[in-house]
Amino acid sequence: MIPVVLTIAGSDSSCGAGIQADLKTFSALGCHGLTVLTCVVAETPGKVRSIQAMRSEIVRDQLEVLLSAYPVLAIKTGMLFSPPIIRAVAEVLAGLQTLPPLVVDPVMVASSGDSLLRPEAVAAYRKHLFPLATLITPNLDELGVLTGSLPVSLAGMICSGKQLAAETGATLLLKGGHLKGEAATDILLTTAWEVHEYSAPFVRGVETHGTGCTYSAAIAAGLAKGYPLSKAVGEAKKFVTRALKGGHQWGLVAALDQVQLRRN
Repeated sequence: MIPVVLTIAGSDSSCGAGIQADLKTFSALGCHGLTVLTCVVAETPGKVRSIQAMRSEIVRDQLEVLLSAYPVLAIKTGMLFSPPIIRAVAEVLAGLQTLPPLVVDPVMVASSGDSLLRPEAVAAYRKHLFPLATLITPNLDELGVLTGSLPVSLAGMICSGKQLAAETGATLLLKGGHLKGEAATDILLTTAWEVHEYSAPFVRGVETHGTGCTYSAAIAAGLAKGYPLSKAVGEAKKFVTRALKGGHQWGLVAALDQVQLRRN
């Protein structure tokens, strides 16, 4: 049977990140993907123009109908955007008799620097979703938001990660791709305080839009296949590194007019 993986995330019109990236990742790794759409985002790799959030009721309905009809073996969350959406997702998942492995990618800021999360939603993540997570996958910026201190070194990243792990009681994948250096090093910090390091040569001169989405989707696919968490992360790291090395460059994306970000 083909493993079934569910993504709860936003739609990226450029198809480099979000639900589109998740589905492509699931397919490439031999899984069948299901989607719960939380937001429609008008964006290109360098620009977020506008965001239209779904009503929390339709997010809940999508999630409930899929979980009742399919043998979902793993779930990942991406862009959730607002407290009502986060609460709706958490309430449905908390009500399951058996919760599949849950990878929470706390999407907060696009690679362009545009905000993808309402400020008040950070507290909702902490209260409602983090307690359900098998794994939380913050990048450096997200780790800084969640701990109040932006790490600038691998040691600082681990220190901040231990702070967040103590606060949440969750296993973390600390992504160090934004650190300067010759290697992109990520740290898996378990609830037993075990530290696993995953490194790959830093790939320069590529568009990294959607890397975090792809990474968390690949981890969820591995968990759906029955991999232990450490192997799922290791295989996902290899997959993302291959994707970066083989990524297609579209050239200069036509600049969009400056438009105030709308969060309707």
